Amino acid sequence: MERIVVLGTGYAMAQKLCNTSFVLENSKKQKLLVDTMGGNGILTQLEKANIHISEIHDIFISHKHTDHVLGILWMIRKIEGLISHNQYEGNLNIYCHAPLEEVIRGLCKLTLKKRFLDLLDNRIQFKIVEDKQEIEIIGYHVKILDIHAKSDLQYGFKTTLENKKTLAFLGDEPLQEELYDEVKGCDYICHESFCLDAEAELYTPYKFNHDTAKSAAQRAEQLQVKTLILWHTREDELETRTKKHYQEAKQYFKGNVIVPEDLEVIEL
Repeated sequence: MERIVVLGTGYAMAQKLCNTSFVLENSKKQKLLVDTMGGNGILTQLEKANIHISEIHDIFISHKHTDHVLGILWMIRKIEGLISHNQYEGNLNIYCHAPLEEVIRGLCKLTLKKRFLDLLDNRIQFKIVEDKQEIEIIGYHVKILDIHAKSDLQYGFKTTLENKKTLAFLGDEPLQEELYDEVKGCDYICHESFCLDAEAELYTPYKFNHDTAKSAAQRAEQLQVKTLILWHTREDELETRTKKHYQEAKQYFKGNVIVPEDLEVIEL
């Protein structure tokens, strides 16, 4: 069974939620970790999800913002410990664009000791990807997509699952027109939803290059998407967050809407 294990669903400044990150798992239990949160919370969430670090050999990082990239330092530290005790087989592959590789290498040099740095280009390999490049990760045919973010260079991807359904991960900015042809008719799209449209005047999502549940739903409807997964949200009124985002999206989108909680599992 293919599934998404949702590690976190919160935006950058979340304190009650973890930063948005997930694991895509195929029927062979191979795992692709997508984004690494903003710190060692990635280790906690993987443990809570019953995913051992030794199972992670492929990590896709979308962009350099702190809530997506800083957890890679903790993954490297943890994997080094496993390697030193012969508890980690094979290599770790980090998929990212070239400028992000420089950022990650720089963070490692500034914060990690030599024994961790010695793993780079040895047991830890950077796999540099480019827009529209097609590669294979954990058996999936993956097409890399520049999401045309307004803040910093950011990549997402589109893949076809074993069950022949299509899945697109669109980073944490609104879906841009340049990607409409790629996303049209997708079975699943993963899209950020900073706040409700009713809260837009209060939280000014567009100022921060973010979106609302309404806008995301309208695009999904226009593009005949089957299932809309909304995350990367604020955490105000957390007890009603899922219900309210779902209700607003369903006003504009006829398909299936999923607004997951941290550690929720989505069967694909």
